[in-house]
Amino acid sequence: MYALVRVRGDVNVRGTIKDTLKMLRLHRVNHCVLLDDDPHNAGMIQKVKDYVAYGVIDAATLEEMLSNRGRLEGDLKLTEEYVAENTEYDSIKALAQAICDGDATVKDVPKLKPVFRLHPPRKGHAGMKRTVQQGGVLGNHGEDINKLLKKMR
Repeated sequence: MYALVRVRGDVNVRGTIKDTLKMLRLHRVNHCVLLDDDPHNAGMIQKVKDYVAYGVIDAATLEEMLSNRGRLEGDLKLTEEYVAENTEYDSIKALAQAICDGDATVKDVPKLKPVFRLHPPRKGHAGMKRTVQQGGVLGNHGEDINKLLKKMR
């Protein structure tokens, strides 16, 4: 399961890349989406790699994101009670583990918005114009995306 976070804005972005960001539901900076690891998503990630930070998310980070930033329709917060009543999982922790294992998706929770609106990172970005290998924040973080997501909690 990949987590994509949009880091850069819309200024001077080619139309094809802008369309791909819209298909990924990354309309604004600091928005995050979860994607499965399949060839279609891999191609879209490759296309927008210069505008997003991405990597493999773990269950603990996903649990924290769901509890802190998970929103239902009407901007209601996702709660343990709602998950227990409306899904087959009894807690947010069990749901996060199932999503990371590929047994469930975000769509399995009714009325849950697929986009997480994150806070800008504490202590700022490492550099929004450079890749991770160059000391920046763009591109593939691998397992280190969890550190970025914890900074943006």
